Amino acid sequence: MRASPLAGVIFTLFLALGALSCVWLMIKGSIEFVPKVVTPDMLLHGEITHRFAKTLSDAPLPEQAADLERGGSWLIVGDLGPRVREGCPDWLFLSDELRLNRNAAVNAQAKAQAVIDLRQALNKRGIELLVAVVPDKSRIAAAQLCALRRPASFQPRIAGWLAGLQGAGVAAVDLTPGLQALGEGAYLRTDTHWSEAGARAAAWRIAEAIGALKFSATPHKGYELSTQASAVRPGDLVRLAGIDGLPLALQPKAESVATTQIKERADTATGENLDDLFGDGNLPNTTLIGTSFSRNSNFVGFLEAAVGAPVGNFAKDGGEFSGAAKAYFDSPAFRQTPPKLLIWEIPERDLQTPYDGSVRLP
Repeated sequence: MRASPLAGVIFTLFLALGALSCVWLMIKGSIEFVPKVVTPDMLLHGEITHRFAKTLSDAPLPEQAADLERGGSWLIVGDLGPRVREGCPDWLFLSDELRLNRNAAVNAQAKAQAVIDLRQALNKRGIELLVAVVPDKSRIAAAQLCALRRPASFQPRIAGWLAGLQGAGVAAVDLTPGLQALGEGAYLRTDTHWSEAGARAAAWRIAEAIGALKFSATPHKGYELSTQASAVRPGDLVRLAGIDGLPLALQPKAESVATTQIKERADTATGENLDDLFGDGNLPNTTLIGTSFSRNSNFVGFLEAAVGAPVGNFAKDGGEFSGAAKAYFDSPAFRQTPPKLLIWEIPERDLQTPYDGSVRLP
């Protein structure tokens, strides 16, 4: 009873300071109350209010308070927030990989049908499709889960989903065997993505699948690979947990990674000619769409070295199942210079999430 008035005063002051910092942000003019273009879909899904709330959360006081809360929760009780879970010491996992999705079977079937329909549409335009599924980190590095539990129902979901595609004539490859051979070394400890060893194994597995299609990636090039000195690689899961502002000694153990430099060999480089100035004779005939897996750990470089040709990379960070596909098919790059082979990289964790039906050719 004696402490409650003081707690109430402190809480009221905190709310007032938060409100003032938001007002300051609005006066500064960095908030756009309503987007320039408002669609019915944005209104129905609450995107306008979500965007406004997200902008307000970037005000100085709310941002600093959130950082303090995240850091304190980690140091006091080992909590990493709703998106990240700690398995064995210094091993972090994305919670999406451990979550059961409502209507999982229906969602997976809808996505499989979207891929089958896309393959048929692409074939009519003379474009081949190759689907590659990236297994969850929690599947490959299961030995590092410790107290975390991965649902047993996830075990057959890659094989079952790909079987449906292959039965419909879609070329598809499961990257699990190559990554399992590397064990936990296929993924980074504090990052959701694969290591360079994992990326290289995945690239070579995809190259084998391309070879099985009797497809030749062009223009033919040679590549040189050289290993650089080791350096600390910040983990995206540390950042997602909101504890990247803490001193390194208070974060999960930092990871040291030796990156690979991949360069086109000088003896295979071709200069521009007059035809290339007005055409697309020297452009890659292979395109990659997918997620941040395709943009990390030199995956595209390893893939180019494996197929002996450049690959157009249209993957999208945070693209999930269809974000990169939708953006690519809506782009001038697809309309003006369509590929002969489209590689679609899909993470396992996105197979059973809801599908919005957005993958369509223009």
